[in-house]
Amino acid sequence: MREKIIIGLAVFAGALLAWNMNTIFTKLPDELNQGAIYRIIYFHVPANILGMSGFGLGMLFSIGYLVTKDLRYDALAASVTEVSLVFASIGLATGSIWARIIWGVWWAWDYRLTSWLVCWLIFGGYLMLRRAVDEPNQRARFAAVVSILGSVNAYISYKSIEWWTTQHPQPVLSIRNGGGMAAGMEAPIWWNVLALACFSIILVMVRMRQESFAREIDTLRRMAHAQ
Repeated sequence: MREKIIIGLAVFAGALLAWNMNTIFTKLPDELNQGAIYRIIYFHVPANILGMSGFGLGMLFSIGYLVTKDLRYDALAASVTEVSLVFASIGLATGSIWARIIWGVWWAWDYRLTSWLVCWLIFGGYLMLRRAVDEPNQRARFAAVVSILGSVNAYISYKSIEWWTTQHPQPVLSIRNGGGMAAGMEAPIWWNVLALACFSIILVMVRMRQESFAREIDTLRRMAHAQ
């Protein structure tokens, strides 16, 4: 059943992404001020949306572990956070490329970029922490605390372009009361969010299976040591 779900999601996401890419690259016009490079928004924004929302979801699973002490919540938190960090990395990379073309520099130390980089470092540390602690419950507790702190920082990064004056553009999506995109140019962002969300579910399912195997190996190792 798991395999069928993965295959179904992969086929749907691949077809949706191919259709949407055709729209983005052959049907949408160039942006008046930025030209063709603006199309990077269709990768940059969905990646950051999935990264930020994934960190928040991982925090909820971490809180679930702290409340129930059920390691399955910790496994979910770890899987979702790891996949979210991949999307956050894509967001940082595409943002840097975009900045190089538009601003003339690869990086600017403004509130949005700096807070998002700090968030990326926190969750990179989250994964390293999980490697460093062997005892499952202790690892889950420490990781949950880091997840909560990192998610608070992710929210600060999300709101930074509203709270402070930044070099990063102000909100342009209609969901945030932005008005910076012409009619018909925003919809492909959300289709890409859907397609990439399907791919992220696939990755989380694969990582959950790996986490399940890891817990079984952990249990067998502890039983062997106990004997």
